[in-house]
Amino acid sequence: MAAKTKAGSPEPTRRDFLYIATGAMGAIGAGAVAWPLIRQMSPDASTLALASIEVDVSAIEPGQAITVKWRGKPIFIRNRTDKEVEEANSVELSDLKDPVARVADDEGIPATDLNRSAGEGKENWIVMIGSCTHLGCVPVGLAGDFNGWFCPCHGSHYDTAGRIRKGPAPLNLLIPPYEFVSDDTIKIG
Repeated sequence: MAAKTKAGSPEPTRRDFLYIATGAMGAIGAGAVAWPLIRQMSPDASTLALASIEVDVSAIEPGQAITVKWRGKPIFIRNRTDKEVEEANSVELSDLKDPVARVADDEGIPATDLNRSAGEGKENWIVMIGSCTHLGCVPVGLAGDFNGWFCPCHGSHYDTAGRIRKGPAPLNLLIPPYEFVSDDTIKIG
């Protein structure tokens, strides 16, 4: 029989200590096994590094375009001339195959040139994911019937705002999430 303390509760025995020690070791062992399994679900450093990129666009003259890579996809960045912006603004939405802007933040807005460009005051800048929406080919820049992009694989023609105008592609080129962090730097992602 266990000895009683002054308060009347039984004094802990060696068996009680063994139960507590065994339970504690079991909890530590379960944690040691679970930690690597939980840790593997976190993205690795290379994935986090590709989550966003910053691009210096100060050297891109009006009428020029560059292609950068983000998350393994080509990204077209183009500094359009005033004439190209004016031509893109003059297109009626009813003339477009795809009347939706295809902006990452809001899928329901109309495909006006302003909605697809960098916005008020930066209408000359256009940033798009460079994969044809037909079969994922990479279109050629400053080409095609509308001097925008042309996919030579199947004949899709995009205008200078990246809107599909002719050919089998069903959708406009997609706009990734991006913002100007300074006058000369765009952050994509």
